[in-house]
Amino acid sequence: MRCAPPQNKPTPDERDRCLPYAARELGLLPARVVVCLGAIAWDGALRLHGVRPKPKFGHGAEHRVPGGPTLLGCYHPSQQNTFTGVLKPEMLDAVLLRARQLATG
Repeated sequence: MRCAPPQNKPTPDERDRCLPYAARELGLLPARVVVCLGAIAWDGALRLHGVRPKPKFGHGAEHRVPGGPTLLGCYHPSQQNTFTGVLKPEMLDAVLLRARQLATG
């Protein structure tokens, strides 16, 4: 989902309309790890896997879904986050290295 509305966030309706597409994509992938780029992706992945209560999103957050993949949180690599230093290259590298570790077990 590309966000450009006010506050750079999709509306709840936009977010909910995208969820079935994400479910189909994830259903096609036998993923052991899912990297969630941003809090919206984290929330969507938790919703798709029926996780309650929802673990808090944060950069580097990790949650193992029982019988499913491990979710990894990563700040979204938007221009806003990269230009302001909220997300630095080494931070993204660390999450992707962790994803590789978990995927190769």
